[in-house]
Amino acid sequence: MKEERYDVVVVGAGPAGSVTARTAASQGLDVLLIDRKQEIGVPVCCAEGVSNAVERYIQPDKRWICAEVKGANIYSPDGTKITLSGSKMEEVGYVLDRKEFDKALATEAASAGAEVRVKTEVYGIITDGTHKKGVYVRGMDGNTRIYADIIVGADGVESKIGRWAGINTHLKPSELCICAEYLMCNIEIEEEFSEFFLGEKVAPRGYAWVFPKGENCANVGLGIGGDVSKDKHRAMDYLRAFVHDKFPAGEVMAEIYGAVPLSGPLHKSVSDGLVLVGDAARHVNPLTGGGILYAMQAAEIAGDVIAKAIHEGDTSEDRLKEYDNRCRSEFGKRLETALKAKEFFFRLSDDDLNTLAHSLEGINLKELSTRALVLELIKRNPRRLVDLAKIVL
Repeated sequence: MKEERYDVVVVGAGPAGSVTARTAASQGLDVLLIDRKQEIGVPVCCAEGVSNAVERYIQPDKRWICAEVKGANIYSPDGTKITLSGSKMEEVGYVLDRKEFDKALATEAASAGAEVRVKTEVYGIITDGTHKKGVYVRGMDGNTRIYADIIVGADGVESKIGRWAGINTHLKPSELCICAEYLMCNIEIEEEFSEFFLGEKVAPRGYAWVFPKGENCANVGLGIGGDVSKDKHRAMDYLRAFVHDKFPAGEVMAEIYGAVPLSGPLHKSVSDGLVLVGDAARHVNPLTGGGILYAMQAAEIAGDVIAKAIHEGDTSEDRLKEYDNRCRSEFGKRLETALKAKEFFFRLSDDDLNTLAHSLEGINLKELSTRALVLELIKRNPRRLVDLAKIVL
């Protein structure tokens, strides 16, 4: 079997993997970024909405921006509409072309000095006792042992890297959102607003979305709780019903399926010689399901910590704990609060959601953020939301 040697091998070329590779390579490390797919960014498994805070990590490019949105319309189960708009956009701001976006990030990693390799699948970890020494891969040139000082698992919600490394990555069905989405054209939508639909009949323990992509096209999808997914009540069943109701004349150009972790971050996402990033580390907002920005933020931290650890000659779990600590410090509180808020809102009935929506009817919030919306709800429903107030205040 052939053998290769790198400072870092990153498994998975999504946003988390590419930004980790870019950051580590820019600090002088010999980095290999691998992906099992034939083409980076394909297939797309994402609603593709992201805030304009993405500009912190990559210069905007019209090649991967399908639409810019000014706000969002949220509809309660009875159709009550709440409009949010303004400059502070948390989950929407741009609607991406993830295929082009992911390729742009991988290209930046390559420009920083990382080697990028596709059609390369990891099938095991090389270990020396508890320390991870590299990965076994199969690719176009056969099987190879790739040795590295640090392995980065950026292989998504079903991360095999984490499981093989002995990290508890188990998710209960209730900690998963099962998603289905169509790319639809020939539909009438608000081109400058994303839309969200709530309700037990629409998407139990989740929501439906319509993200405009220009020229009367949009991503139309929904996510439901993994614990309510069952025969004839799966995400695709709910999506078909939603589309039949909202866009009966629309044309389906693509179907997309996926899952999103809603558990909150892993308690531990490092071990000797190994780091998990992105969905593999559960860096996703449990209330909204948004994860791109958290993945990229964590990836920059990971790349920095990895570079320091390798330059110091210490890739132990104790040294790599700095990554977990910094992630908790920078965004852990937000995800913890979002998890508690998710659990609160998931207990509400459709009647409860309608009542809350009615309390906001007619207002136009000037800040599109989860926190701003929740605070306004608490302000208008102090008695009803006393438990929620304890979580977020």
